[in-house]
Amino acid sequence: MNQTLKSMMTKTFLHRIALVTALGLTAVPAFALPSDRQQSISLVADRATFNERTGVTTYSGNVIIEQGTMKLQAASIVANLNAKKEISLITATGSPAHFQQKVDPAKGLAKGQANKILYNAETGIITLSGNALLQQDGASIRGNTLKYSMNKGDIEATGTPNKTGSSTGRVQIVIPPSSSKSFPGVRD
Repeated sequence: MNQTLKSMMTKTFLHRIALVTALGLTAVPAFALPSDRQQSISLVADRATFNERTGVTTYSGNVIIEQGTMKLQAASIVANLNAKKEISLITATGSPAHFQQKVDPAKGLAKGQANKILYNAETGIITLSGNALLQQDGASIRGNTLKYSMNKGDIEATGTPNKTGSSTGRVQIVIPPSSSKSFPGVRD
């Protein structure tokens, strides 16, 4: 293979990797700070592969993707393209995989972690499974599986059945006290 063809193929491969990464990251943070989308994307991994026939891009080995306040860390990230060459599914796995992003300038970083984080671009649903945790400003929700609909703003938490009454495996929600709000009917 001559050097020019080899160089052109490498350049095309890197261009596609960058395109897939950019598409994936701009699709995920629908509720991110607007300034995040204007920032450069940084991706670091031990290995990156792209299969043009299947439309699957795989990043593996301590993967770190950053754009503005968004940071995703995982052992591996797999991005699937649909027939239109658009991101359809992103899967991050780790022990656990972590993400963080500032979604509101008035609030702290929103952080999450799970053994598997799945983002379905077509439905707008993010599913965290396996020891899943979401937290922001002292509030948190933990469960075996957490599903968040970016379109509706709904969250569904699922734990594992536990007949002993202990919190192990069950959904746990922590709501911090608020100085400006109280429950109706409660007096000091």
